[in-house]
Amino acid sequence: MDSCNSVDTPMVDRLKLDEDPLGIPVDQTRFRSMVGSLMYLTASRPDLVFVVCMCARYQASPTKKHLEALKQVFWCLRGTINWGFWYPKDTTMALTAYADADHAGCQDTQRSTSESAQFIGNKLVS
Repeated sequence: MDSCNSVDTPMVDRLKLDEDPLGIPVDQTRFRSMVGSLMYLTASRPDLVFVVCMCARYQASPTKKHLEALKQVFWCLRGTINWGFWYPKDTTMALTAYADADHAGCQDTQRSTSESAQFIGNKLVS
């Protein structure tokens, strides 16, 4: 990954991940290790939470398609390595939270997904 080019977004536009039973299988241990590393990183990079959780759904039988989606996140990180939080101490900030859900949105199981976003002032924190 040291020599990869960076991309602007962590997820390909209109990507629909599914179980892909006919896809080319990849090493589960490597895939799970990559997902675990990104899960740890989501504590400080809330912009990655959605795509990492989407990829994490397919840890039981990952295919090349899932691995490529996961690599896209790492390519995005390559270009945003210096991003982080900044909280100015001289301003007052309000905490605002939003939540949303899609019912039966999973392509494979028809399970629902819920997400939330919390802001301090106008900055996304989780």
